[in-house]
Amino acid sequence: MRVLIVALPLVGHTLPMLPLAVALRAAGHDVQLATGGDALVADTGPLTVHDVGADLPPTSAWRLVLGNPVLSAKVATGRGGAAGAALVLQSINAGIVAPVRALAAQWRPDLVVHDPMAIAAPIVAAELGVPAVLHGNALMDVEELRSAVIERHGLGALPPAALALDIAPPSVVGPRPGLSLRTVPWSGQGAVPEWLARPADRPRIVVSRSTINGGPGADPIPAVVRAAAAVDAEIVLVRPASEAKLPGNVRTVGWVPLDQVLPHCTAVVHHGGAGTVLGALVAGIPQLVVPGIGDRRINADLIARRGAGLAAPSRSITAEVLRRLIADDELAAAAREVQQEIAALPGPAEVVPELARLT
Repeated sequence: MRVLIVALPLVGHTLPMLPLAVALRAAGHDVQLATGGDALVADTGPLTVHDVGADLPPTSAWRLVLGNPVLSAKVATGRGGAAGAALVLQSINAGIVAPVRALAAQWRPDLVVHDPMAIAAPIVAAELGVPAVLHGNALMDVEELRSAVIERHGLGALPPAALALDIAPPSVVGPRPGLSLRTVPWSGQGAVPEWLARPADRPRIVVSRSTINGGPGADPIPAVVRAAAAVDAEIVLVRPASEAKLPGNVRTVGWVPLDQVLPHCTAVVHHGGAGTVLGALVAGIPQLVVPGIGDRRINADLIARRGAGLAAPSRSITAEVLRRLIADDELAAAAREVQQEIAALPGPAEVVPELARLT
């Protein structure tokens, strides 16, 4: 079976799909990955990768939003709703549909697997007459946003997906149609220091920021540093913008694969990206999520509502908040419950036969 995996040219849309892609390849299927942008420098393992975003300037889509001051302000705080995101995502899809179509016409896949916002993929799959599988990559419910993108693309509708896969744990997001798929964190390459590959002598909090500029207040690191001296914990900053004047209990590291680091931590503070949210849930540790652009506010609210962590803007991160994060037994228990829930879901290798039956 020839399987074309299509993700928007963004690393956060690509990495969640790699475990299934690798499982398909390990089962003997021919797998090609179509993406672009910052995803091209990510660790994609043994997969053959095609750049379908080469002609898409990375800032062009965002200029559409920035040209509307009211919408821009809403997007920056995570309150833009479907309107702002659909404007951006439609522009990206318009830029990748031709190269995806050309690749598919030349390679002739038997099956197309795509992220929910890569509308170009089911368009091309329908043109080829092959099944399309929707692969969820986030916690938010994307149906409203997906419909808005389809409408902006000038389409009345798309053929229904042959199968929908969802990596969001049901107890966090509620019941959804389709097949639940176990999240397998994929953080890429990077050396983990020996001291970070084992538990610390006291609670350890790792603090991470986004790989993209999320606007004012999106980076929790400065606030954590200000509060750190009053917290009895080892605090590890991942890729801090500055290492000046750090308290004695604060250490720094460069790019590290969080899936290898989080199991040795007590808690994590981060920007709210879906990949980090899910990574913390897989590790079974509480998390402090900073609400922000896109789905980050939704992610923060979902984690707080489930009780597996806290949601707080950077300006509200204090020593008291950090102490609660590592000492609250209810937060830790809820995080472990979700960890066990995820572990019980079918893994990528287990759903490969389901995909093969579609062709």
